Amino acid sequence: MRALGLRNPDVLLVSGDAFVDHPSFGAAIIARVLEAAGYTVCVLAQPNPDDPSSFLEMGVPRLFVGVTPGNMDSMVNHYTSMNRLRSDDAYSPGGEPGARPDRAEMKYVNVLQRVMKGVPVILGGLGPSTRRVSHYDFWTDSVRKSILLDTKASLLVYGMAENTVLELARRLDSARPIHGIRGTCWFGSKIDPMPGDVELPSHEETTSSPQAFMLMTKLIEENQNPWNAGRLLQRADTRTLVVEPPAFPLTTEEMDAVYALPFTGRPHPSYTAEIPAFGMIGNSITAVRGCPGGCTFCALGVHQGRFITSRSSESVLGEVERLVSRNPGGVMVSDIGGPTANVYGLGCTNTRAMRACRRPSCLYPEICRWFGTDHSPFIDLLRDASAVPGVDRVMVSSGIRHDLALRDPRFIEVLVRNHVPGHLKIAPEHTEDQVLKLMRKPPVQTWLAFCTEFERLSRKAGRRQYILPYIIAAFPGCTMNHMKSCRERLQAMGALPRQVQVFLPTPMTVAAAMYHTGLDYETGEPLQVRKRPSEKTAQKNAVLGVSEGEAGLPPSPRGSRHRSEARGADGPVGPAGSRTHGTGPQRRKG
Repeated sequence: MRALGLRNPDVLLVSGDAFVDHPSFGAAIIARVLEAAGYTVCVLAQPNPDDPSSFLEMGVPRLFVGVTPGNMDSMVNHYTSMNRLRSDDAYSPGGEPGARPDRAEMKYVNVLQRVMKGVPVILGGLGPSTRRVSHYDFWTDSVRKSILLDTKASLLVYGMAENTVLELARRLDSARPIHGIRGTCWFGSKIDPMPGDVELPSHEETTSSPQAFMLMTKLIEENQNPWNAGRLLQRADTRTLVVEPPAFPLTTEEMDAVYALPFTGRPHPSYTAEIPAFGMIGNSITAVRGCPGGCTFCALGVHQGRFITSRSSESVLGEVERLVSRNPGGVMVSDIGGPTANVYGLGCTNTRAMRACRRPSCLYPEICRWFGTDHSPFIDLLRDASAVPGVDRVMVSSGIRHDLALRDPRFIEVLVRNHVPGHLKIAPEHTEDQVLKLMRKPPVQTWLAFCTEFERLSRKAGRRQYILPYIIAAFPGCTMNHMKSCRERLQAMGALPRQVQVFLPTPMTVAAAMYHTGLDYETGEPLQVRKRPSEKTAQKNAVLGVSEGEAGLPPSPRGSRHRSEARGADGPVGPAGSRTHGTGPQRRKG
């Protein structure tokens, strides 16, 4: 700031993560996008809420303060699916915990409203995005209000927010009203419905009626298509929350422009300790956004959305070259992918049908007839990236949709021959069709067909490679008999996993609604839901084939520091595409 002669920035971004200037980190993307539009931006990383003066370190911004808990939901970052406190934080220097509080965005907003009176405070990122309406909160086992109402922030920005934040900055810069921007939420005391508005059950109704909570969830899911979504209204106390329709996904040209911004690709030089999340994704490249799967346990549908945007091959290859320039001794590209790697270059082939569509998934219960499945663009991209001078090898770590891969066996052959580091991580999630149906995942026979093809092509290529399946235990509707059958099937295949994820109901997901209400989302019929830690552990161990004592997981009180039950499953970090609940390096497995 001194070098620039800057006393106060136009925009201050407050983040619960350490600052890494890499396009897998949301704060870095928003900062660079605003900077490219001519605004001066400062990022305040991991301020101390107990020291209000730390929030004034960079001065009071001219336009607004943006607040995010970071790439992960702060509660998922802190607690495992068994509600044990994690012993590390992959988004902090040295992996040390304690650099951000629980519900970080709420604490940050509270301080900012005291020390920067009159400055608009804007919420954004995955945590606020999935708390934009009344939502089930696993950590208090209750239905909480929209976080916007709880914090009284000026506005909430949800989803992938480059264009939304730019529009917000322009309106504030020209003293225009900020209400009515796509991809935002706001509230008022008297809101008159307009034609096309969709009224959700009130907050009070969702807290008292499981059926009302489920209806709210269905109405939200039906209004996720930006081309036909209505404005959502939800009353709480004497106020009305307004959720504007989602922002349109970026075009390929817009996405190319974002990833061409001058990211250094490194953590801020003030850090003396490694940031584990960066260590895992520093050599990864995001090539595609959006996930068409609509899996009930995944928050991507209400954050990134199901409509796919792929970068041009020229844009991706340019980033590969920049990665090589920072690593002149040679580099292994750890991932080219996104929420699901092999949706690159795919998507709806019928624009008219896409704009009218209200399906929650393009792939379930079967792949839509309009959804293209030709993997040629991704095959060509992997080939061209591997040929860039200085690239030792290109891996695919984001996970793949095995149902899509089976539609183009050429891709499986290319993957097996060149891009699997010994084990292919894939997420069937379960082996029992009753549970898979509740998850909106393909039937087990689809996965078995993929495994057969993978093994055949691995033998043909002369490579000893294995599939490492990810399995979820204690999913709503899942019984001990389901888990025992799952173990028997996996054992017969020689594919027993080394770890199993215990289901974690994250806000605004369909699965969280089933967990909270005990109702089947499609039929409204009662479901068995296992909520006691002992029941969840028993289901997990039924697949692992170990007792509680053998698993090394004696019961521990909530709040005691304990390492994750399934490292890399609901743990805080993994390769790009790992099984965590967030964006960037937490992209959900296909």
